[in-house]
Amino acid sequence: MLSRDQVLHVARLARLELTDEEVERFGGELSKVLDHIELIGELGDLADVPPTSHVIDVENALRADEPRPSLPREKALESAPDMANSGFRVPSPGAA
Repeated sequence: MLSRDQVLHVARLARLELTDEEVERFGGELSKVLDHIELIGELGDLADVPPTSHVIDVENALRADEPRPSLPREKALESAPDMANSGFRVPSPGAA
């Protein structure tokens, strides 16, 4: 089990403000996470295990990227609060 100081240290690193109740709860949760990491460490050499991005194989999850008609420029600009050079005018970076 993580100590209160360790939980507060992690919270400070994550820029979180925790109540006393949250410190207690997260101490238990973080300890469980560390226990799981410790179990993974006991598995030994995992160099030959391929990386996994999904637990199950996912194929063709996205639609084909095919061109299709879009909103005409004039229609898109009808409700623009400010236009310039046939486009949306936006504030310069750092402008208030």
